[in-house]
Amino acid sequence: MKKISSFIILITTFVACSPSEEELFGEGVARLEAQNYTEAVEYFDRVIEMNPEHTSAYNAKGVALFELRNWDQAIEAFNASISIDSTSYKPFFNRGNANLEKKEFTQAIIDYNYANGLDPQITDIYYNRGLALLGLESYEDAIVDFDMALQANPNQSQAYFNKAKAQLGNNNPIGALESLTNTVNLDQKNDAAFYLLGITQLSALENKEDGCANLKMALSLGYSGAKDWIDKFCGN
Repeated sequence: MKKISSFIILITTFVACSPSEEELFGEGVARLEAQNYTEAVEYFDRVIEMNPEHTSAYNAKGVALFELRNWDQAIEAFNASISIDSTSYKPFFNRGNANLEKKEFTQAIIDYNYANGLDPQITDIYYNRGLALLGLESYEDAIVDFDMALQANPNQSQAYFNKAKAQLGNNNPIGALESLTNTVNLDQKNDAAFYLLGITQLSALENKEDGCANLKMALSLGYSGAKDWIDKFCGN
């Protein structure tokens, strides 16, 4: 009887010391924030094993898998999160990001539309949906979304840069020049923006002085493709 009693006490102590699902979830989030993505997945799997209806664990697991560039596995996790609770924008937005990385632009837009309908205040949705629209060459719609993102935060250099790409695709070089100027004013190390600004100034305005100056800046920042334009149009 003594041995049996001791065994029962041991089991009781072990169970009492076992972490709860929320403690495990917190540890997983901590690993996620520390960029220890593989460990984060392991913690979220432990949460899911304890509670298969833990929608946030599935979503967070998807984020960790996304960071590991496991797009398909991430999408599976986001699907599971959505199947449990379809009222949060987060798994829709995150699934859209995974589809965007896979260049599944139409599916990404569908996900962003769902996310936007659930929470239209999330401005990242507009920017990312703009990227998907840009990928589909839906330039006018992309410009609208980039403008929405910039309305919320006018200091987003990449939003101006991608808006410029959409404007060029939409045959609006003058608008693109304004967006590219805003881009380089906000980010003076964006070699691709200086390059695009330079070739647009040369081709659309025949502005050799400014165009060549910006191409040379692009080259100095590491954009090797600018050299051909410089050699052809800028001389010495």
